[in-house]
Amino acid sequence: MKEIVITKANDGQKAEKFVRKYLSMAPLGFIYKAFRKKDIKVNGHWVTKEAVLHEGDTLRIYVTDQQLEDFQKPRPAEKKPFPYPIVYEDESVLIVDKPKGLLVYGDKTGVRETLGNAVLDYLYLKGEYEPATSSFVPSPAHRLDRNTSGLVVYGKTDAALKALTELFKDRSEISKYYLALVVGEMERDRGEINKPLRKDAFSGRVSVCPIEKGGKTALTKYKVVERFPGYTLLELELVTGRTHQIRVHLASIGHPIVGDEKYGDFADCRKVKSLCGLDNQFLHACKMEFGNVGGALKNLKGKGFETPLPENLRQVIDLLCPPARK
Repeated sequence: MKEIVITKANDGQKAEKFVRKYLSMAPLGFIYKAFRKKDIKVNGHWVTKEAVLHEGDTLRIYVTDQQLEDFQKPRPAEKKPFPYPIVYEDESVLIVDKPKGLLVYGDKTGVRETLGNAVLDYLYLKGEYEPATSSFVPSPAHRLDRNTSGLVVYGKTDAALKALTELFKDRSEISKYYLALVVGEMERDRGEINKPLRKDAFSGRVSVCPIEKGGKTALTKYKVVERFPGYTLLELELVTGRTHQIRVHLASIGHPIVGDEKYGDFADCRKVKSLCGLDNQFLHACKMEFGNVGGALKNLKGKGFETPLPENLRQVIDLLCPPARK
C-alpha cells in the first residue's frame, strides 16, 4: 500500500488523473480495475475515478511494492539553480526569458537540455516539485520556436496551468507582443494583417489559405518602433496564436523577418548571415500583459512583463544599420 498526501500543486485534480500520472507506466486497465475493486481510498473512504482531490487529502493506493516499482517512472530531474533570467514568480506561476536556440520541450532525439527540464530542476531544488512522487508536472502554457527568444509562462500547479491554458486559448484577458526586424521600410506606422492560415501536416509549412479551403482565422497587429535603411523594427501583437503566424503574415505582405530561412528573403538571409552571423529569424517575445484574471492567477491581474532584446539581436541592428543608430 502506498499513501500520498495531496499537495497544493495537485489540488483540484480528479483521482483518476492523479493515479494515472503517479503510476505512469501502469496499463489503463489496471488503474480502472483498481478503482472498481476499491483499491483506492481518500481520507479512509473508497472513491470513484471521478472524485476530486484537495490539498491535505490522504490518498491510499493498495498495490504491492513490486507493482509500484514496475508502474512508476521517475521523471528525470536534478536539483539545480535556474540558468536563465526569471522575470516573475509566485506560488503558482513562473515567467522566464528563454534564449534563442533552446527547445521548450524535448524532441525525438531525447535532448536533455530543454527549458522544461531546467524549470523542473529548479523547482525540484526549491522543494516545489518531487519527480518520484508528484503526479503533476509543472508545464508551459504555450511555446516558442527553438530560435525565438523571450517570455514563456509556466503553471507551477494544476489549477494555474489549467487557468493559463484557458487564458491563452480565449485571449481576451492576455496580450502578447513581439519585436521583429523585417526586410524593407514599412510605409505605415501601424496596421494589422488579417489573413487565415493553414498548416500542411506533411511538410509542416504554414501558408495563407482561405477559410473555405481549410484556413483558420489569424490576426496580427503591428506598429513601427524604428526605421532603418532597408529595414524596419516592429512591435507585433499576436491576437491569435497560429503556428508561425507572425513569420507567415509578414512574409505575405512583402516584409519577411530578417534571417527567416523558411519564409523569408533568402538573398537577404545570406547577406545577414555573412555580415552578422545570424542564422535564424530575428524574433523576440518581448512583452506580456494580463487583464482581469483571478483564481490561481490573481497575482497577475493588471500586470505586464517585459524583457529587452537580447544582446545578439541588438548587435545585428548595429551591424546592419550603423548610420541610423549614431
